[in-house]
Amino acid sequence: MNYVVSAPPLPFVPVQGEEAVFPVRRIWCVGRNFADHAREMGHDPTREPPFFFAKPADAVNPGGDLPFPSVTQDLHHEIEMVVAIGKGGSNIAEDQALEHVYGYAVGLDMTRRDIQAEAKKLARPWELSKGFDQSCPISPIVPAARIGHPTRGKIEVTVNGKVQQTGDLNQMIWTVPEAIAFLSRYVALQPGDLIMTGTPAGVSSVKPGDTLHGTCEGVGEIRVTYAAA
Repeated sequence: MNYVVSAPPLPFVPVQGEEAVFPVRRIWCVGRNFADHAREMGHDPTREPPFFFAKPADAVNPGGDLPFPSVTQDLHHEIEMVVAIGKGGSNIAEDQALEHVYGYAVGLDMTRRDIQAEAKKLARPWELSKGFDQSCPISPIVPAARIGHPTRGKIEVTVNGKVQQTGDLNQMIWTVPEAIAFLSRYVALQPGDLIMTGTPAGVSSVKPGDTLHGTCEGVGEIRVTYAAA
Protein backbone atom coordinates (compact mmCIF):
# COMPACT_ATOMS: atom_id res chain seq x y z
CA MET A 1 0.00 0.00 0.00
CA ASN A 2 1.23 3.48 -0.85
CA TYR A 3 0.66 6.40 1.49
CA VAL A 4 0.35 10.07 0.56
CA VAL A 5 2.62 10.97 3.50
CA SER A 6 5.27 8.98 5.33
CA ALA A 7 3.69 6.32 7.55
CA PRO A 8 4.45 6.86 11.25
CA PRO A 9 6.53 4.20 13.01
CA LEU A 10 4.61 1.65 15.06
CA PRO A 11 5.02 2.33 18.80
CA PHE A 12 6.30 -0.60 20.83
CA VAL A 13 7.44 -1.66 24.29
CA PRO A 14 10.40 -4.05 24.79
CA VAL A 15 9.72 -7.49 26.25
CA GLN A 16 12.08 -8.56 29.02
CA GLY A 17 14.48 -11.23 27.82
CA GLU A 18 13.16 -11.24 24.24
CA GLU A 19 14.39 -9.78 20.97
CA ALA A 20 10.82 -9.40 19.76
CA VAL A 21 8.87 -6.37 21.00
CA PHE A 22 5.25 -5.70 21.97
CA PRO A 23 3.45 -3.46 19.42
CA VAL A 24 1.21 -0.84 21.00
CA ARG A 25 -2.26 -0.33 19.55
CA ARG A 26 -4.13 1.62 22.22
CA ILE A 27 -3.52 2.75 25.79
CA TRP A 28 -6.50 2.64 28.16
CA CYS A 29 -6.24 4.00 31.70
CA VAL A 30 -8.51 3.16 34.64
CA GLY A 31 -9.30 6.34 36.54
CA ARG A 32 -9.30 6.57 40.34
CA ASN A 33 -8.85 2.82 40.90
CA PHE A 34 -7.26 3.14 44.36
CA ALA A 35 -9.61 4.35 47.10
CA ASP A 36 -7.03 6.58 48.78
CA HIS A 37 -6.21 8.30 45.49
CA ALA A 38 -9.90 8.78 44.71
CA ARG A 39 -10.31 10.49 48.07
CA GLU A 40 -7.26 12.73 47.60
CA MET A 41 -8.79 13.85 44.29
CA GLY A 42 -12.06 14.70 46.07
CA HIS A 43 -14.21 11.70 45.10
CA ASP A 44 -16.05 8.92 46.94
CA PRO A 45 -14.72 5.57 45.68
CA THR A 46 -17.71 3.63 47.01
CA ARG A 47 -20.10 5.28 44.52
CA GLU A 48 -18.30 4.99 41.21
CA PRO A 49 -18.23 2.29 38.53
CA PRO A 50 -14.88 2.10 36.74
CA PHE A 51 -14.19 4.75 34.12
CA PHE A 52 -11.51 4.94 31.47
CA PHE A 53 -9.58 7.52 29.50
CA ALA A 54 -7.03 7.02 26.74
CA LYS A 55 -3.51 8.06 25.83
CA PRO A 56 -2.18 7.92 22.27
CA ALA A 57 -0.09 4.86 21.51
CA ASP A 58 2.96 6.95 20.65
CA ALA A 59 3.01 8.43 24.18
CA VAL A 60 4.90 5.29 25.28
CA ASN A 61 8.62 5.58 25.87
CA PRO A 62 11.24 3.63 27.85
CA GLY A 63 11.97 6.45 30.30
CA GLY A 64 15.50 7.68 30.80
CA ASP A 65 16.25 11.32 30.05
CA LEU A 66 13.15 13.19 28.89
CA PRO A 67 12.43 16.83 28.09
CA PHE A 68 10.17 18.57 30.58
CA PRO A 69 6.65 18.89 29.07
CA SER A 70 5.59 22.25 27.70
CA VAL A 71 2.66 24.40 28.86
CA THR A 72 2.51 23.22 32.46
CA GLN A 73 3.52 24.49 35.86
CA ASP A 74 2.16 21.44 37.69
CA LEU A 75 3.34 18.13 36.22
CA HIS A 76 2.31 15.12 38.35
CA HIS A 77 3.46 11.50 38.48
CA GLU A 78 1.04 8.56 38.74
CA ILE A 79 2.69 5.15 39.17
CA GLU A 80 0.67 2.21 37.77
CA MET A 81 0.85 -1.46 36.90
CA VAL A 82 0.32 -1.94 33.17
CA VAL A 83 -1.52 -4.89 31.61
CA ALA A 84 -0.51 -5.93 28.08
CA ILE A 85 -3.32 -7.58 26.10
CA GLY A 86 -2.24 -10.51 23.94
CA LYS A 87 -5.62 -11.89 22.87
CA GLY A 88 -8.53 -9.77 21.71
CA GLY A 89 -12.22 -9.98 22.41
CA SER A 90 -15.49 -8.23 23.20
CA ASN A 91 -17.77 -8.85 26.18
CA ILE A 92 -15.04 -10.89 27.83
CA ALA A 93 -16.21 -12.88 30.83
CA GLU A 94 -14.49 -11.91 34.06
CA ASP A 95 -13.48 -15.49 34.80
CA GLN A 96 -11.81 -15.72 31.37
CA ALA A 97 -10.21 -12.26 31.33
CA LEU A 98 -6.72 -13.33 32.38
CA GLU A 99 -6.53 -15.61 29.35
CA HIS A 100 -6.32 -12.40 27.31
CA VAL A 101 -3.27 -11.02 29.16
CA TYR A 102 0.16 -11.34 27.59
CA GLY A 103 2.12 -9.75 30.42
CA TYR A 104 2.70 -6.89 32.81
CA ALA A 105 4.87 -3.80 33.18
CA VAL A 106 5.10 -0.75 35.40
CA GLY A 107 4.43 2.69 33.99
CA LEU A 108 3.98 6.35 34.78
CA ASP A 109 0.80 8.16 33.78
CA MET A 110 2.33 11.65 33.66
CA THR A 111 -0.30 14.35 34.02
CA ARG A 112 -0.33 18.09 33.42
CA ARG A 113 -2.52 18.65 36.48
CA ASP A 114 -3.04 22.36 35.95
CA ILE A 115 -4.38 21.76 32.45
CA GLN A 116 -6.59 18.95 33.75
CA ALA A 117 -7.97 21.11 36.57
CA GLU A 118 -8.82 23.93 34.19
CA ALA A 119 -10.54 21.54 31.77
CA LYS A 120 -12.56 19.99 34.58
CA LYS A 121 -13.62 23.42 35.82
CA LEU A 122 -14.89 24.29 32.35
CA ALA A 123 -16.46 20.83 31.81
CA ARG A 124 -14.18 20.25 28.83
CA PRO A 125 -12.26 17.13 27.74
CA TRP A 126 -8.84 16.78 29.36
CA GLU A 127 -6.89 14.83 26.74
CA LEU A 128 -4.20 17.52 26.60
CA SER A 129 -3.47 16.92 30.27
CA LYS A 130 -2.92 13.19 29.78
CA GLY A 131 -2.04 12.51 26.14
CA PHE A 132 0.92 14.79 25.53
CA ASP A 133 4.20 13.65 23.98
CA GLN A 134 6.16 11.08 26.02
CA SER A 135 3.51 11.09 28.75
CA CYS A 136 3.66 7.32 29.26
CA PRO A 137 7.05 5.91 30.30
CA ILE A 138 6.74 2.11 30.56
CA SER A 139 9.20 -0.57 31.67
CA PRO A 140 9.84 -3.70 29.57
CA ILE A 141 6.89 -6.08 29.65
CA VAL A 142 7.30 -9.33 31.57
CA PRO A 143 5.21 -12.21 30.14
CA ALA A 144 2.56 -13.60 32.48
CA ALA A 145 3.87 -17.05 31.58
CA ARG A 146 6.91 -16.21 33.71
CA ILE A 147 5.41 -14.32 36.65
CA GLY A 148 1.76 -15.30 36.74
CA HIS A 149 -0.89 -12.63 37.36
CA PRO A 150 0.08 -10.27 40.21
CA THR A 151 -2.71 -9.47 42.66
CA ARG A 152 -0.59 -8.06 45.47
CA GLY A 153 2.78 -6.43 45.90
CA LYS A 154 4.19 -2.99 46.64
CA ILE A 155 3.92 -0.31 43.98
CA GLU A 156 5.92 2.84 44.64
CA VAL A 157 7.56 5.89 43.12
CA THR A 158 10.33 8.06 44.53
CA VAL A 159 11.27 11.56 43.43
CA ASN A 160 14.95 12.36 43.95
CA GLY A 161 15.13 9.40 46.34
CA LYS A 162 12.13 10.43 48.47
CA VAL A 163 9.08 8.15 48.53
CA GLN A 164 6.07 10.04 47.17
CA GLN A 165 3.59 7.29 46.29
CA THR A 166 3.36 3.85 47.82
CA GLY A 167 0.61 1.28 47.88
CA ASP A 168 -0.19 -2.36 47.19
CA LEU A 169 -1.83 -3.94 44.16
CA ASN A 170 -4.36 -5.56 46.50
CA GLN A 171 -5.77 -2.07 47.17
CA MET A 172 -7.20 -1.71 43.66
CA ILE A 173 -10.96 -1.15 43.70
CA TRP A 174 -11.42 -2.95 40.37
CA THR A 175 -9.22 -5.99 39.79
CA VAL A 176 -7.50 -6.68 36.47
CA PRO A 177 -10.16 -9.26 35.40
CA GLU A 178 -12.95 -6.86 36.36
CA ALA A 179 -11.37 -3.99 34.46
CA ILE A 180 -10.83 -6.10 31.34
CA ALA A 181 -14.38 -7.46 31.44
CA PHE A 182 -15.90 -4.00 31.94
CA LEU A 183 -13.83 -2.27 29.25
CA SER A 184 -14.48 -5.02 26.70
CA ARG A 185 -18.20 -4.27 26.89
CA TYR A 186 -17.53 -0.84 25.37
CA VAL A 187 -14.63 -1.50 22.97
CA ALA A 188 -13.22 -4.59 21.32
CA LEU A 189 -9.87 -5.24 22.92
CA GLN A 190 -7.11 -6.33 20.56
CA PRO A 191 -3.56 -7.65 20.85
CA GLY A 192 -1.31 -4.66 21.44
CA ASP A 193 -3.67 -2.85 23.80
CA LEU A 194 -2.28 -1.66 27.13
CA ILE A 195 -4.37 -1.04 30.25
CA MET A 196 -2.96 1.14 33.01
CA THR A 197 -4.67 -0.01 36.19
CA GLY A 198 -4.72 3.07 38.43
CA THR A 199 -2.50 4.77 40.97
CA PRO A 200 -2.28 4.94 44.78
CA ALA A 201 -2.39 8.18 46.76
CA GLY A 202 0.54 10.54 46.98
CA VAL A 203 0.63 12.14 43.54
CA SER A 204 2.84 15.22 43.62
CA SER A 205 4.51 17.80 41.43
CA VAL A 206 7.62 17.06 39.39
CA LYS A 207 10.09 19.82 38.53
CA PRO A 208 12.74 20.15 35.83
CA GLY A 209 15.81 18.22 36.93
CA ASP A 210 13.87 15.72 39.04
CA THR A 211 14.50 11.96 38.82
CA LEU A 212 11.60 9.52 39.27
CA HIS A 213 12.09 5.85 40.10
CA GLY A 214 8.99 3.69 39.92
CA THR A 215 8.76 0.06 41.00
CA CYS A 216 6.11 -2.65 41.05
CA GLU A 217 7.02 -5.70 43.08
CA GLY A 218 7.61 -8.74 40.90
CA VAL A 219 6.94 -6.77 37.71
CA GLY A 220 9.66 -4.23 37.05
CA GLU A 221 10.94 -0.70 37.42
CA ILE A 222 11.05 2.53 35.45
CA ARG A 223 13.34 5.52 35.85
CA VAL A 224 12.87 8.99 34.37
CA THR A 225 14.96 12.15 34.68
CA TYR A 226 13.45 15.38 33.38
CA ALA A 227 15.81 17.86 31.80
CA ALA A 228 16.78 20.78 33.98
CA ALA A 229 15.33 24.15 33.03
